[in-house]
Amino acid sequence: MEHLIQHFRKDEQPFIEQVVGWQREVEDRYAPKLTDFLDPRQRFIVMAIVGQVDDLQVKSTGIFDTAERERLMIAPNYFDALMEDFQIAIFRVNYPAKFVQLKHPDVLGALLSLGIDRSKFGDIRIAENTIQFAVAKEVADYVRANLTSIGKVKVHIEELGEQAPLIQLEEQWVEQLVLISSMRLDVVIATVLNISRQKSQSLVTSGRVKINWTVREHVSFELQEGDIASVRGFGRFKVLMTEGRTKKDKIRLQIGRLEQKS
Repeated sequence: MEHLIQHFRKDEQPFIEQVVGWQREVEDRYAPKLTDFLDPRQRFIVMAIVGQVDDLQVKSTGIFDTAERERLMIAPNYFDALMEDFQIAIFRVNYPAKFVQLKHPDVLGALLSLGIDRSKFGDIRIAENTIQFAVAKEVADYVRANLTSIGKVKVHIEELGEQAPLIQLEEQWVEQLVLISSMRLDVVIATVLNISRQKSQSLVTSGRVKINWTVREHVSFELQEGDIASVRGFGRFKVLMTEGRTKKDKIRLQIGRLEQKS
């Protein structure tokens, strides 16, 4: 356990302990464990811990194609997980789209205002006049009964059947290799976004940078594999992997860049 924790951040320790608890539970009961929806960084941590155990497997889905948030099934190797085992419902939001435009933060805000934890919700997808979102089945009835408005707009939600068409993401992650002197947040942002170090530092200190959905305001924060950075006004990028160092001691860093649609 100790050698594992040193690879992760201090503020990730409670989650790491939770993951180790899930692993032990599966090993002791020899029965599968279903998690709530986890973001990519949390899934990376689960794979780093449970992925090392020979007789356990980890499967995941968020139902949507290339879902950002997924539920994981930690299970003995012999267990064959079916889609229904993940207990995810997909809802469509019906609203007067002719008169009003709803955005991602509006929908997320309305869901969170129901008093349900973010971990019970998966991706929220919006395309033209259609809104769909994923939710853990254990809270689906409650959401169906209580989500009657988003902002000031009256809405009606309905659960979609398994064969219903789901919104596909139009966005593209473009992979690129960058050479950087260190994994410090200000250095990586300056290099990836091709801006000055000074500009990158002011973006960080002014609270415009989120790493894995958490605002980070320290320029010396160290990025790690699996991190997703979101820089307000510049879009997002993922830290895919480090590929060693050059002769001049620069780090070769593989990143995925999500270009912002204008």
